[in-house]
Amino acid sequence: MKYFSTIAFLCLTLVLARQAKALEPIPDKLVVLTFDDSVASHATFVAPLLKKYGFGATFFITEGFEFAVDKEHYMTWEQIKALDADGFEIGNHTRKHAGVAKQKPEELAADVEYIEQQCVRNGIPRPTSFCYPGYQTSEAAVKLLRERGYHFARAGSAKAFDPVSDDLLTMPQAFDSKPEGTLEQFKAAVAQASNGKIAVMTFHGVPDIKHPWVNTDPAKFESYMAHLKEQGCRVIAVRDLEKYIELKKP
Repeated sequence: MKYFSTIAFLCLTLVLARQAKALEPIPDKLVVLTFDDSVASHATFVAPLLKKYGFGATFFITEGFEFAVDKEHYMTWEQIKALDADGFEIGNHTRKHAGVAKQKPEELAADVEYIEQQCVRNGIPRPTSFCYPGYQTSEAAVKLLRERGYHFARAGSAKAFDPVSDDLLTMPQAFDSKPEGTLEQFKAAVAQASNGKIAVMTFHGVPDIKHPWVNTDPAKFESYMAHLKEQGCRVIAVRDLEKYIELKKP
């Protein structure tokens, strides 16, 4: 009897293993779009354009800056919830947008947890993707994110993301949109998405009136998105990388 129980268990294990979804190979022209700082234009301009093209994206939410009082330039939680309802990912950019290396562990934990709680209160899934304010990282922050179950975190560095050599919790960005950025620079960043590497693109507001140093002109942004469409890029949110990359256990 024990023998047959063992055989049954092994058969069940084999069936479950076969049913488990295998990772997809990373295709060339795989592009991840990310948007920082809860800017109002994410809801009013960016999201409608992305929906037109059928692109995915991650919006990293913070209540820093003047989020609480300036609803002309920053989204409401109703708008953020609408982004989630439209199929976009809502990521964590901390409550205060403070540099993680300058915070005490308990301060960082509270800032990260606050956005998680705000998401849950508003019917949005608890984030599994994170963005470091100002692109500044720290070993303590990486440890905290891993312990809290985050799968991916975007940092700085101007290069394509290589899942083989790069830590999933300090992902680099291939393009960081600034006022002086050009279509040719964007095209060069897209071209890096080959041979297993992924182009992670960073944007702030489109436009970003309150932070002109990271502003992206809407017409320029449209040209960027048109290029992705023309090139046949697969454009996804950060969380969608789970289809291609084996997650690290905490």
